Amino acid sequence: FTDHVALGNEEWNPWDADEKNELAASQQRYEANLKMIKYGRSHLEQTSLRVQIWGKAAIGLYLWQHIFGGHLEPADVIAQWREGSQNAGKTYFSFLTGPSVVPGYFSVEAEHVVLVLNGREPAKVAYATQWLHYAQTLMETRKIQHVAVVLLGNEQCNNAWIQPYLKRNGGFVNLLFVTYDYAFVNEEDIFQWPLGVATYRNFPFVEPSWSMLHDPRSYLCNFLGTVYKNSSRETLIEILKQDGLDKLCWIAAREQWQPQETNESFKNYQDALLQSDLTLCPVGINTECYRIYEACSYGSLPVIEDVMTPGDCGNSSVYHSAPLQLLKTMGAPFIFIKNWKELPAILEKEKKMSLQEKIQRRKKLLEWYRNFKAWMRQKFINILENSFMPSDKG
Repeated sequence: FTDHVALGNEEWNPWDADEKNELAASQQRYEANLKMIKYGRSHLEQTSLRVQIWGKAAIGLYLWQHIFGGHLEPADVIAQWREGSQNAGKTYFSFLTGPSVVPGYFSVEAEHVVLVLNGREPAKVAYATQWLHYAQTLMETRKIQHVAVVLLGNEQCNNAWIQPYLKRNGGFVNLLFVTYDYAFVNEEDIFQWPLGVATYRNFPFVEPSWSMLHDPRSYLCNFLGTVYKNSSRETLIEILKQDGLDKLCWIAAREQWQPQETNESFKNYQDALLQSDLTLCPVGINTECYRIYEACSYGSLPVIEDVMTPGDCGNSSVYHSAPLQLLKTMGAPFIFIKNWKELPAILEKEKKMSLQEKIQRRKKLLEWYRNFKAWMRQKFINILENSFMPSDKG
């Protein structure tokens, strides 16, 4: 494992944060207990489940910091080892991430583990597989009891490699949460998970401000991104230029994708989201993209090209109106279009909207996004508790 870097700071106590969390945790326990009384449950446990989350893919940060609202110590994003903890429902969650989190080099502090993995391409799959084998060994030696996986899936939904590891197929993984419209999602042991913001580019957790809600924005729309040859993105740029609409929108197109932003390009991108009423989301390799969630963070309404991309994503046994099933099921208040030719009419309407109407729309979007994350958190906790806790049916 080339990833392993020895921890230099031996005297650093990773459990320091616990005292600080105790107050918030007791408040959460109190609220959780009230809920349990409300549902007529007689047994009031504080936390009866301990779950350790191993964040070995950037979407782990979306799960922990954005959906769970959790903190990490140290705050430095390039630290070798970062961790956090919180109580939620009946569960005590701890989260570990960073290059120093390597199989066999850290203590396994819980009987239940959530592995956050990247399965987007062969090299990542090879690395993810090593983690699965490590977890399997821990299961076989009775060190842990249950394993769930949160997977950044392949953009064409080609995730066949994970199937043999699932319990339903004779493996040991109880639950799989996977991004994109994976056809095997069944809401029993395989669940769709949101892609979220690009945490691998250090996209931050954004706290909505008064000015984000109330200030007039300089641009009707924005699109900053790569324009692939013969893609609908080319059509989009043509349509904007034809009607001179590109003058009213913040458009910065490039021909080649760049995995890492420069500080300047990243600041530009955040400014564009903050300064535009709409964020245009043309399909890339998959319809779902980080841009959707990033636009929501800044109260800029996503305009989404609602078409299926080539590959194996699509209808599952529980969902039939793919793509973006998860977002649609949750009533996302976005503008969905089938063709960019619909855009001029949308922008015309936009020009006529009063600031007051736009403020209301931003409020609705930010409120929806906050609820969406809270709902995903609750759903995640419920699924783990239902699956990992011994059932009361005796």
